Amino acid sequence: MILYPAIDLKDGNCVRLLKGDMAQATVFSENPAAQALSFQEAGFHWLHIVDLNGAFEGRPVNSAAVKSILAAIRIPAQLGGGIRDMATIELWLEAGLSRVILGTIALRNPELVRAACRAFPDKIAVGIDGRGGKVAVEGWAETSELSVVDLALQFEDAGVAAIIYTDINRDGLLGGPDLSGTERLARHINTPVIASGGMSCLDDVVRIKALEPAGVQGVILGRSLYDGRIDAYAALAIANGETTHA
Repeated sequence: MILYPAIDLKDGNCVRLLKGDMAQATVFSENPAAQALSFQEAGFHWLHIVDLNGAFEGRPVNSAAVKSILAAIRIPAQLGGGIRDMATIELWLEAGLSRVILGTIALRNPELVRAACRAFPDKIAVGIDGRGGKVAVEGWAETSELSVVDLALQFEDAGVAAIIYTDINRDGLLGGPDLSGTERLARHINTPVIASGGMSCLDDVVRIKALEPAGVQGVILGRSLYDGRIDAYAALAIANGETTHA
């Protein structure tokens, strides 16, 4: 299982939000590149980046910070937030990203997802953010009537590299991940699922790891990693199957 340490960018800083609320942002680092490098040095094999301003504005905003991160690390990185057209997808992949994440646009324009997957095989992930089982869009500001599972099923034959599922009501609250919702989604689709939201302790890593046979390929770690609730080395050992947490 792959652990994805998260770097959420707001106004050039590395932050974490509560329930996706931009007004409730905690700044953890004013040097995102240094933070990314520390994750690489800790042994993580991937990095998850979100342009929070971009998610709300519908265009890349924290480009300078993202490029500084890419210049600092050797491990692959995926980016979401404000990516709404083919030109932006191509721009970011050419900049050195290994994968781009399409969120709001996946609901608004599913054909773009399909076209992007054809143009850039294995480079496109779909980010589905849920609130009460329904899809939330526009930086989590709006909730649609479409269910998380139904949206994911629309892309089963598109060639999407992964579905990144976030339970908004748990994000940043350290209350544990949405295990049932994540498992339900993974069992309904063939596309690998990456879980996100609520990770609070090593036991949560163990619980997510147990969903690997159902199709959960990885999990994103945010606030719990920054504040020390989850030890990077112990979490990686669990993810790699080297140990279990008592």
